[in-house]
Amino acid sequence: MQRQIFSEDHDAFRETVRTFLTKEVLPHYEQWEKDGIVSREVWLAAGRQGLLGLAVPEEYGGGGTPDYRYSAVLSEEFTRAGAPGLALGLHNDIIGPYLTGLATEEQKRRWLPGFCSGEIVTAIAMTEPGAGSDLQGIRTTAEDKGDHWLLGGSKTFISNGILADLVVVVAKTTPEGGAKGLSLIVVERGTEGFERGRNLDKIGQKSQDTAELFFNDVRVPKENLLGERDGAFIHLMTNLAQERLGIAVAGIAAAEHLLEITTQYVKEREAFGRSLSKLQHIRFEIAEMATECAVTRTFIDRCIVDHSDGKLDAVHASMAKWWATELQKRVADRCLQLHGGYGYMTEYPVAKAFTDGRIQTIYGGTTEIMKEIIGRSLLA
Repeated sequence: MQRQIFSEDHDAFRETVRTFLTKEVLPHYEQWEKDGIVSREVWLAAGRQGLLGLAVPEEYGGGGTPDYRYSAVLSEEFTRAGAPGLALGLHNDIIGPYLTGLATEEQKRRWLPGFCSGEIVTAIAMTEPGAGSDLQGIRTTAEDKGDHWLLGGSKTFISNGILADLVVVVAKTTPEGGAKGLSLIVVERGTEGFERGRNLDKIGQKSQDTAELFFNDVRVPKENLLGERDGAFIHLMTNLAQERLGIAVAGIAAAEHLLEITTQYVKEREAFGRSLSKLQHIRFEIAEMATECAVTRTFIDRCIVDHSDGKLDAVHASMAKWWATELQKRVADRCLQLHGGYGYMTEYPVAKAFTDGRIQTIYGGTTEIMKEIIGRSLLA
């Protein structure tokens, strides 16, 4: 089915992204996978190409467009290229809205130009060793010391954790307040007491640096409070719909790409003297996956348009997230199976997609959390 949500401007941007991938990312990606981290230079290259801060106002060096469809194009092309390690979506679509929507004018002028140029790489530190989706379990504290915050605690599984120059930390500022006593505190590279632990060894997305972070009595200036004191819960809930839609966009793009390469593979691969595509079971497998992808694509595209118009709610974002990522997981598994032994070889894209994509049903809120959100909305 012909997609109808993009204009000529979006199509031109897609070509820009593809050129960037071909020139700046793919020639180096294998080395980045070995290194466990991408280069600082590619972030600067992304800034020069206008791929950072798409929604940031032009006065701060950004693209000045709130149209989410540009972010969707960026996500789709990086997914199809098999290059999730350069986490532009995290930077643009998850952390960007906190800075543009909550920062004071002084904070915007201090942080956004570097955010858009690639000189400032960002991360958000929410997950802790004992607290994932449960915000009430957060133990990191930020104590008001008059002219500064005294930050103490640790975080784990933090994407961009090694490279990040600016980390938005979720911390308790009112200990007895539970989830309603949390604030967003911005910690900058070089701050005394801020230490990075291991670059964690994951089964997939090897070039995406994911780290442990430690805050040992870190003195953070009072002016680094982002948004309202004790307002983090509302701030986080406000931006989660976009984060989850972004994961869903990558999920359906991955499933479609896996279907494409597997369809081509079964046409070329022979068994028992004929092409695999001549076997009825293979045709049924492809037919089922193609149908599921087509139906999912229609829903996700509707969500993209609704979000661009400011109409996407948390429930439909949760539907998109769990459905598209679970579909991605099923398609990756079935496509690997159809590749046979070759599917288990890391030189084949299907093997890498299998391991890279497995996290999709976990981060940004697990499938189980998504179903809980939807169920509560229907049965309240």
